[in-house]
Amino acid sequence: MTDRADSAIGFRPDQLEGFRIGVTSDRRSSDLIDAFARRGAQVVHAPTIRMANATSDEPVIADTRAIIEARPDVLLATTAYGVRRWFEVADAAGLGDDLMGALARTAILVRGPKARGGIRAAGLDDVGMSAEETTESLIDEVLATHPPGLTVAVQLHGYLPSEALDRLRDAHARVLTVEPYRWIDPDLTDERVDRLIEAACTGGLDCITFTSAPAVHALLMAAEARGCHDDLVDAMRGPVVAATVGPVTSAPLVAAGIPPVQPERFRMGAMVRLVCEHLESERVVRLDTAHGPLSLRGSVVELDGRRIPLAPVALSLLRPLAHARGAVVPRGRLVAGMPGDSDERALEVALSRLRQSLGVPGLISTVVKRGYRIDV
Repeated sequence: MTDRADSAIGFRPDQLEGFRIGVTSDRRSSDLIDAFARRGAQVVHAPTIRMANATSDEPVIADTRAIIEARPDVLLATTAYGVRRWFEVADAAGLGDDLMGALARTAILVRGPKARGGIRAAGLDDVGMSAEETTESLIDEVLATHPPGLTVAVQLHGYLPSEALDRLRDAHARVLTVEPYRWIDPDLTDERVDRLIEAACTGGLDCITFTSAPAVHALLMAAEARGCHDDLVDAMRGPVVAATVGPVTSAPLVAAGIPPVQPERFRMGAMVRLVCEHLESERVVRLDTAHGPLSLRGSVVELDGRRIPLAPVALSLLRPLAHARGAVVPRGRLVAGMPGDSDERALEVALSRLRQSLGVPGLISTVVKRGYRIDV
């Protein structure tokens, strides 16, 4: 399987119909959005953090000159985009040949296959790859396979804890860095992040995808600034699936007590396939009722051979009833789960509309003085 986001095996145009997926990535977001939309999902796009080239090329050029002069013994290449951007800046400054010459005898270690592709596209070759495709394991590889006291250059990828570089500095004589791009916060006037957080906290999303750790941090920080951090964490611990491309991206979610799903192959296409499989196998509620089979897929209910889209209020009622599988759901619990400020009168009106939408008399039964249940 290739790494294209739309190449997951078993593609069906209705595969994700009814599901609502949040996409937090900036770069390559169109590929991800298209992959989900092609499968029938509704997509909410809110880039929580953006990748940007350095404000000025001068720091990159200065770092490149220092690396050329030092002729490092080891180079750590972390991202394909960073390598490509670095060599583009070097070429534009007339330093491309000098950089190639300085790295000709350098032992180049790469974080993963994409970084390896970037190095080879530049006309160089690497001597090894990190075991876990993480920067931390890449540093482990350097410390384990190279003697101390060397000159080490590191192509930064916009998010690297300072303690990771401290490990290199403790072991080697000189550590040089170059940062061809960086992560920046989204435009404060962009309301898409607000809409994504609100949708996640109010039952309007089934899944949120992340392709970088900074995107996770940024979303949690944005929720905290809006006073709904705990609500967002609770949502991603429960009804909202958090999906990532790999363990580095998953780390801040795990630290927050959120169990993410991640593919074995740390690629965007593999994440798309996993999201499809997980939502279909784990997030479709199937129930045999006295009126025929019922399936709840995100915001769409399958009933009597029909697929019926549900408004948020109707969904907030049918979801707990379906999960109860015929048991009685108290009126107070249903009122509490409705969006906004609701009361028992609003519950009765909403239930009446839900019954009309479903078009199956008797499917939702009233249990006097107790609540409601699905007639199984």
